[in-house]
Parts: sequence; C-alpha cells; structure tokens
Amino acid sequence: MPEDRIRVLDRAQWSRPGHETAELWRGRFDGDVFGAQTSVIFYSTDEIGAGPKLHRHPYDEIFVIRRGRALFTVGERRIEAQEGQIVFGPAGVPHKFVNLGPGPLETIDIHVAPRIAQEDLE
Repeated sequence: MPEDRIRVLDRAQWSRPGHETAELWRGRFDGDVFGAQTSVIFYSTDEIGAGPKLHRHPYDEIFVIRRGRALFTVGERRIEAQEGQIVFGPAGVPHKFVNLGPGPLETIDIHVAPRIAQEDLE
C-alpha cells in the first residue's frame, strides 16, 4: 500500500553535524529511506572559492541554485550559474563547482539514484 511509504525526515536526520539549526543548510539523504530512486544533497557555503572537488557519479545529477552564484565545471564546459538556474550533469561526466560570491552559495543537488555514489577525481 503506498501509504505505508509515507515518511517525514526531521532536519536532524539529514543535516550535517553542526548544521542542524544553522541558517545555511548542509546535509543529505539517500532516497532509499523512502523507497525512492532520487537522493538529495543540500550544499551551502559562505566561503568564496569553496565547493566540492572534481568527481563523477554513475547516474545523472541536477543542481538547483537556490542562492548565490557558482562556477560549474561539467566535462569540458565552464558555466557561470546564478540563483534560480538549474545545471544538469550527465552520468559519468566529471564535475565540480565553486562559490563565486559575493555572499553565500546554496544548492540542492538531486542525484537520480536511490543511494549517493561518488568517485573523487582530485
């Protein structure tokens, strides 16, 4: 029955330690806790130039820029993205991003997989 799958995660269940009540969201959850095929990372930083190092996934990833500006490297492309834009990273293509500033960067990174799997490349 579909209603058996209804669940609610409290912030403390997905938030990174030390970010449970912080203004900037940082944390993640694997979709398999819901029986779903999608996982999510909430990323935020105040530090200009900070961001995830070059990596890739065996599935597609969708980046929603909630706040700020970022420089994405997806394969050979460099993309300046800003609040309200969405960037797509195809499966197997190396990618990374950094906060361009000024101010904080917040993204919601949607992983099209029930569990997050990452191969770090640098």
